[in-house]
Amino acid sequence: MTGGADGDLTLGVLGLGRVGLPVALGLAELGWTVAGADADPATAASLAAGEPLHHEPGVPELLLRHLDSGRFRVTASADAVRDSGAVFVCVPTPRREDGSTDLGQVEDVSRVIADHMDGYTLIVEKSTNPVGSAARIREALAARANGAREWDVAVNPEFLREGQAIENFLAPDRVVLGVESDRARDLLLRIYAPLFERNGSGSATADGRVLVTDSATAETIKHAANAFLATRLSFVNMLADFCESAGVDVDAVARGLGMDPRIGPEFFGAGAGFGGCFPKDLASFTHTLADHGVDPSLLEAVARINDERPDRLARTLARELGGLAGRTVAVWGLAFKPGVDDVRDAPSLRMVDCLIEHGARVRLHDPMAMDEFRKCRRAAGDAVHWAASALDAARGADAVLLLTEWPEYREVDALRLRESMATPLIVDGRNFLDREALVRAGFTCRGVGR
Repeated sequence: MTGGADGDLTLGVLGLGRVGLPVALGLAELGWTVAGADADPATAASLAAGEPLHHEPGVPELLLRHLDSGRFRVTASADAVRDSGAVFVCVPTPRREDGSTDLGQVEDVSRVIADHMDGYTLIVEKSTNPVGSAARIREALAARANGAREWDVAVNPEFLREGQAIENFLAPDRVVLGVESDRARDLLLRIYAPLFERNGSGSATADGRVLVTDSATAETIKHAANAFLATRLSFVNMLADFCESAGVDVDAVARGLGMDPRIGPEFFGAGAGFGGCFPKDLASFTHTLADHGVDPSLLEAVARINDERPDRLARTLARELGGLAGRTVAVWGLAFKPGVDDVRDAPSLRMVDCLIEHGARVRLHDPMAMDEFRKCRRAAGDAVHWAASALDAARGADAVLLLTEWPEYREVDALRLRESMATPLIVDGRNFLDREALVRAGFTCRGVGR
């Protein structure tokens, strides 16, 4: 074990995707020497050349900086384990058809760790796994290592928002450490000590943002946090449906609710629904609750409300246009949120399929996520046009449907937009556009919950 902030510790990161790479670079930024590995040779080769495969602000600069400084290197998984005193497991944990979590890649790296750890090793579960996963990793290690090595398994869930991952790592709102031994706790506190020193709190033990608990509790905190946030979003979307029926403005209602300090204003916007990791984590936690004999119907309703959002927007379009067959709809925004190129479980996937199923043609635009969206398209052909710009997408369209609140969509000239379209209809799936400016330009504007 070599290198590190105090000269004698290297950290390994297995899995260099949307979570693992920011974690690895964040640890390097704290002064540690980091050995990263990924099972995909193309990902490993691209990162070794200084070229990240996914967009995340701050990552390209940190990648080049720490490749040059030697604090971060891309290597084979076995070498990353062998060289490291602590190994962060950041591999994907995809959803199975029944909603449960596929831990196959976690089990694969557990075998690699068992075979190659050299001296005491702390294995840190960073991936979002259901409760009990750390215990399964311990069992796998014990069966394979045959008591020949010393190790601990800890849980240190990530709370990184895409588009803000580096910022969230270096200035976290909380750090949760799920440990089963003093040795594991002390090593994790040592790893994160530079983080709290740079943020002015002096030490992790003196910082109120640090919660030390057991591994099963740490796993539950992560899943429960994402389930609660998803519940907020589905609640406000349910409220939006009521507001449309009752002639009430959901944005004003949400502001009024958010002024209550017990509720707060964050993560409370009505719209087209959530995507990214939320659907997967919600399904996983729902499955875990049922496995433990707990009624998961609340979370099932959260998922159902979210799944229905694209169909509701399609009905709004059909009502305004007198049907969708033969109509052309410009879709602005494919990523599940602005600032990222991620389309995992994005509302746009179901929305585009729904429009095509009802006979519409779609003209698609996103400033960043076009390539990712192409990879998972289930329908193509003449019904889909890939537009070079927002105005290009709107050319000849009967409606514009906004699904992602990219700032540049607010900057489109309303008069030019009106001139380019066949029908002056905007359906704002995020209540994001300048409604007054569009109405002045002659548009009919329909939002969510208005």
